[in-house]
Amino acid sequence: MSTMTVPRLAGAEVDKLDPYAFMAVIGKRVIHPGGRRSTEELLQRADLRPDQHVLDVGCGVGTTSIQIARRFGARVTAVDISPLMLARARALARAAGVEDKVAVESGDVIRLQFPDATFDRVIAEAVTMFVDHPRAARELVRVCKLGGRVLTTEFLWRKPPTSEARHVFMMEVCPGMMFDTLDDWIEIYREAGLADVQVSIGPFEMMTPGGFLRDEGLMNCLAIMGQTLSRWSYIKKMMWLMPRVNRAVPYLSYITVSGVKSRHTGTRTS
Repeated sequence: MSTMTVPRLAGAEVDKLDPYAFMAVIGKRVIHPGGRRSTEELLQRADLRPDQHVLDVGCGVGTTSIQIARRFGARVTAVDISPLMLARARALARAAGVEDKVAVESGDVIRLQFPDATFDRVIAEAVTMFVDHPRAARELVRVCKLGGRVLTTEFLWRKPPTSEARHVFMMEVCPGMMFDTLDDWIEIYREAGLADVQVSIGPFEMMTPGGFLRDEGLMNCLAIMGQTLSRWSYIKKMMWLMPRVNRAVPYLSYITVSGVKSRHTGTRTS
C-alpha cells in the first residue's frame, strides 16, 4: 500500500514527527525495536486461535494485527494514539482484505477504553516504555481475561551506553522514553498480575541495513527509498535521524515479556 494513504504533510510538520511516525510516513511497516523477529517470538508464545479476541495496543501501521488475522484467523482490535498511524493501519487492513477481522480504534495504553477482562490476548510492541511503566502494565493486564496472555516488546540497554549515546537517543531521538533493566521489566509485569513470566532478548536492528531488509523485504525497501528521495523534507529528516540512531545502536537491544494473567486486577485506571 502506498504512503499516499497518509495525508501529505508540510515540511515543518515532517520536522516535528517522532521517528515512529516518520517511518510510517515513508512507508515502513515494521516499526518497533525487535523487528519481525520479536513479533514472531511473541506470536509463538501467544497460542493464538480463530475463536480468540486479541488487543494490539500501540498498533502503529497495523502490521502485527494484520498478520494475526491472516495467519491465525483471530479477531483483532488494534488501537493507537496517533491519528496518522490509525489512518495507515486502516488503509493497510483494507489492502490486506482483513478489515472484517481487524477493527482499528483510537486508544491510549494508560487509559484503555475497554472493560476489565475483555480480551483473550493482549499485545503491546514498544508502547509502555513511553509512559508510566507500572500503570501501563496494569492496564494491559486489566483488560486481559483471567488465564489469558499479555505479550510485550520493550527497549533494553544491551550494555551501559556512553553519556553521549544515552543523551542523543533519549533526549533527541525518542524524548520521553524511559528504560528499565531486565529484572525491572519482569517485576513490573509480575506486580501487574502476570504469572509464568518469560523473557527473551535480542539486538536492536530495526534501523540497521540488514534489519531493514529483513523486516521490509527488497521491494518495500526500494519503495521506502523512493519515497524518502521524493521530498527534500524527508531527506533532511533522514539525514538528521540516522546519525543519531547509529550512535545508540551498539548499546541497544529489545526484550520480549510474556505471561499469563493469574489474578483479578481491579478496575479501569482513572
